[in-house]
Amino acid sequence: MVSLNFIIDEKGNKKAVILPIEVYKEILEKLEELEEIKAYDEAKASTDEVVPFELAVKEIEDSRKF
Repeated sequence: MVSLNFIIDEKGNKKAVILPIEVYKEILEKLEELEEIKAYDEAKASTDEVVPFELAVKEIEDSRKF
């Protein structure tokens, strides 16, 4: 179990938490992973047209020639 310290206000209400930096870094890594999973799930569920990468690059390059 991680040792947490809380910052409380004058009424004893918890307002913030202090935790070891390693725990904070682990939380950030897990949050980033969850965000990537969410983005993947949204992309898979999308009905948008899929354009192959090579074609997208070609279209961008062609549009810059004008």
